[in-house]
Amino acid sequence: MVDHLNRFHSAAKGSLPVDIRVKILGAGPTGTLLALALARLGNSVTLCDPLTVEELPARSRAYALTHSSRRLLQSLDLWASLIPHLAPFTRLRLDDQELNRHTYFEVDDLSSQNQLHGAVGWILDHRPLMELLIDRLQTSPKVLLNLGRFDDHHLDGHDLVVAADGPRSLTRQAWGINTWNHPYQNGCLTAKVLLRGADPLMAYELFRAEGPLAVLPMGGEVFQMVWSGPLRRCQERAGLSPSCFLDHLAAVLPDGLQPDVLLDRPAAFPLQLAFAFRLQRGRGVLVGESGHRCHPVGGQGLNLCWRDVSTLMNLVKNVDEGKLPVEKLPQVYARKRIFDLVLVGLFTDLIVRFFSSRNILLLMVRLPLMFLLARLSLLRQLLLKAMTDGPITVIRLLPE
Repeated sequence: MVDHLNRFHSAAKGSLPVDIRVKILGAGPTGTLLALALARLGNSVTLCDPLTVEELPARSRAYALTHSSRRLLQSLDLWASLIPHLAPFTRLRLDDQELNRHTYFEVDDLSSQNQLHGAVGWILDHRPLMELLIDRLQTSPKVLLNLGRFDDHHLDGHDLVVAADGPRSLTRQAWGINTWNHPYQNGCLTAKVLLRGADPLMAYELFRAEGPLAVLPMGGEVFQMVWSGPLRRCQERAGLSPSCFLDHLAAVLPDGLQPDVLLDRPAAFPLQLAFAFRLQRGRGVLVGESGHRCHPVGGQGLNLCWRDVSTLMNLVKNVDEGKLPVEKLPQVYARKRIFDLVLVGLFTDLIVRFFSSRNILLLMVRLPLMFLLARLSLLRQLLLKAMTDGPITVIRLLPE
């Protein structure tokens, strides 16, 4: 114990760097990225997950990456290795199908910093992302991989313990942290299809009365569908034969888009808005969906989780530089993250409620809004900045 205290006392005086001993419970995209980030700072990291190294990449899912995630990946020297697997989109088409109105968000609507990268956003498949992260972790001398087995949730023996084990986090429950949950009546269905007639450089966000439908380009004619609707209907669609599923999908896509081939088995799952009542307990912190969850509209989910990673990484840097005592890191992390989490959660909830309605009053408001979006570049720029950099950055410039 004396050696432990002397280590931080000496580091605070600048005589040696702090080697924070970190245990991360959960090796999904958020947990693995955090493990790599903290190990690169010179900290000893133990990464635990019940899935094996072969099982972790085996998931049929795609992620929409925004510029906040692009900056984080670049800072960790991962971006260049991911470029062959990224599908950029230079336009985002937003459709209000009840009003038969649409508008486009383009590269010119981005901030000047983000315009230099030539894309509104990128779509990335789960497998190449996880394979790259695991490969980097396996070659890091600062990382101990404890995969394919259960690990305890105790806080003892580590300077920082991170729960990154998802929305049903057993670690959060073991720590006695409750959550506020608002289950949506809607669920979500994901599927990959070959889509004829679609622009391979365009993403689509289609607002329908039953819920939004995102059509995300993955290169060529391959697109990921993120289809919201009543949960039972999503489950029924997931159980249809491939030909019947494609017929149902064709009926809701814009004219000119024709789904030809179903490339994977559709998966349906419930949706909810959720916040943990607190993001830390003692030396433990909640990161990613163990601490929060929002509607997938606008592709905010993973990017929000990775802003958790970015915040925690920057705070660990402050500890290394003697600017922050390690014992205060969890409380500072929880305080810094709450504003972004609440804003994104409420914003996505508002968008879904506002556009997934046939209420005549809301339709009367949406009509001039769609008109203004199509004609006012400043309005598009503000919305796109909130979506790509996070809502906090709307009122300040974010350094590259």
